[in-house]
Amino acid sequence: MTAKIVIISGACGTGKSTISKLLAENSSCEMTVCIHTDDFYDYIKNGYIDPWKDDAGNQNEVVINAVTASAKQFLAGGYEVYVDGVIGPWFLKQWLKLADEDCDVRYVVLRPDEENTVFRAASREQKEEFPLDDEAVRKMWRMFSELGEYEENVVDTTNQTISESAEYIRKLLEDRGFRIGEKHI
Repeated sequence: MTAKIVIISGACGTGKSTISKLLAENSSCEMTVCIHTDDFYDYIKNGYIDPWKDDAGNQNEVVINAVTASAKQFLAGGYEVYVDGVIGPWFLKQWLKLADEDCDVRYVVLRPDEENTVFRAASREQKEEFPLDDEAVRKMWRMFSELGEYEENVVDTTNQTISESAEYIRKLLEDRGFRIGEKHI
């Protein structure tokens, strides 16, 4: 099986990290890696801006470029790459470039309904350096509520367990689902 890059995206609290890890651990590829984009934000020691704030645009762009470069390097080494993070269509430019270079790039957006997303985000352990409040989670959820051409990449996980969501996504990935980039359509 040819290695691919699978981006698992959505608002905070949608299960991105857990599902990415499950997919990577249960992949049919011999070598897999899971890139957690939050780690890249943790690398910033001075000048950090909460990524959901309006003035974080440049920082977020730099982080996405670093994540994309890392994913490309792992892919070149033969690894299947799972990337979890808040990666909306507004951050797909670099990923689409990879797809144009004949990389197999998939884009999955987890989108339970808004109330479930807020509940799930509030229920998880909060990081002191990366606090989330109701308003921030709702803002992120709304950013993913209308994705235009990427609506077909959405998985409504409202009534699914993490395992059910991972299995559903795995099957669609095997059937070449969630591909992005003109060369792969």
